Amino acid sequence: MASKAMVGFGTIGNMILILIGASSGMIIKGRLKQRYQETIMNALGLAVMFIGISGALQGLFVIKDNQLDTRNVMLMIVSLAMGAFLGELFNIEDKLDRIGEKLKNSLKVKGDKGRGFVEGFVNSSLLFCVGAMAIIGSLEDGLVGDPSTLLAKGVIDGVVAVFFASTLGIGVFFSILPVGIYQGLITLSAKYIEPYLSDQLILNLSFIGSVLIFGIGFNMIFGKKIRCGNLLPAILVPIAYEIILSII
Repeated sequence: MASKAMVGFGTIGNMILILIGASSGMIIKGRLKQRYQETIMNALGLAVMFIGISGALQGLFVIKDNQLDTRNVMLMIVSLAMGAFLGELFNIEDKLDRIGEKLKNSLKVKGDKGRGFVEGFVNSSLLFCVGAMAIIGSLEDGLVGDPSTLLAKGVIDGVVAVFFASTLGIGVFFSILPVGIYQGLITLSAKYIEPYLSDQLILNLSFIGSVLIFGIGFNMIFGKKIRCGNLLPAILVPIAYEIILSII
């Protein structure tokens, strides 16, 4: 059993590991030619796509009577459709871009360092926040003071940050802000929301999050074809779905 630590230590550790990874990436960036950066970004995008696919397949398929059967197809369709509608209504993607632009302008990041700043901030923020480890780890941190899941996530995020920063630059550093806010809020409210989180709900949240992760990887390779920021509300739909099912 992991020893009990200060509540919130997992998120702090996660943020520090991202900073270490991003710093390493910035050191590498100055020594990489453009073609290397492009190839690394495509390779990383491919890896992110397969991470998303693996999580999505776990939510979509189940072995039943020794046969492969589908599940949650309607949940996926409704979640993405409703998420897209709400995301476009509130224009989340543009708001994230504007936050990135304000950060860049306030720090007076220009020239080569400014290239890819917003993309690095938005893509890394989405990737580090969307996923089961962020939710489960934050709950464990808040409920029993166990930071191990978030620290393991931090190691993964740190490695990803190396490659993100080596190709997209300094914007990756500032992904720690949404990570700290998102995971910190879950950690602080863990005792209040834990009774309402069933295993099935966590599985569904992870499933929809994995679909969005695939979209992020797709954009990394092919450019911003999918407005993943505007699909973020899709993650909330499984919560409404669970509430409706409990009433029915």
